Amino acid sequence: MSEQVDLTTIPISPEGESPKAEEHDSDKLITVFHDKDNFNVKHPLQNKWTLWFTKPSSGKGDNWNDLLKEVITFNSVEEFWGIYNNIAPVSELALKSDYHLFKEGVRPEWEDPQNKHGGKWSYQFKDKRNVDINDLWLHTMLAAIGETLEEEDDGEVMGVVVNVRKAFYRIGVWTRTIGKSIPGRGDGDVSGGKGRSVEKGQKILLAIGKQFKEILKLPPNEVVEFSGHTDSAHSGSTRAKAKFTV
Repeated sequence: MSEQVDLTTIPISPEGESPKAEEHDSDKLITVFHDKDNFNVKHPLQNKWTLWFTKPSSGKGDNWNDLLKEVITFNSVEEFWGIYNNIAPVSELALKSDYHLFKEGVRPEWEDPQNKHGGKWSYQFKDKRNVDINDLWLHTMLAAIGETLEEEDDGEVMGVVVNVRKAFYRIGVWTRTIGKSIPGRGDGDVSGGKGRSVEKGQKILLAIGKQFKEILKLPPNEVVEFSGHTDSAHSGSTRAKAKFTV
């Protein structure tokens, strides 16, 4: 695809009652599964999430901040589906586009204070023609907002990303740490609880990686890699040497 739909022109998330709401019985409870445009029931999520979009670069000299666009923040199952049903699927995005779904207040950047000590699990799908990237990305997002990538008190997952490139699709899960305590937090406090040991931190990351691999429906012989953002920044690439694999 050479053109990308302008996300700012899409009526994404219904707030309160939609214009057609009066057509329904006011006492009738309507979920997004009954009517994706005129629902009046909301099931809250544990966290608020923000969808971001990176549009393709027009050439040399483009500033990352100009390419990265914040789309919308939501906090319910119904709002998620309202958004998902009104944006372009990954398979229709232009090359060098990205979707990012991150917890509210976290920018999808290595430099963000909540990301700078962390890393990401990622996998590249090189056979693009035989990959249902839309389904895989949907289930990755559902796992993130449904908090099923980690245990309740782990506090590691910051967001998920999908990259559209000429030779591959890549999906990633960003974490707060690389399995070690964050400098300045003291006592190994890494969001999930004080006193977390390195062994415990690494065990949590490996569990996230295994869950991520299941969501991607990968066979045992395929490897999902974890690398630190600092290593990626130093190497000048998103393909830094893997710290862990599953």
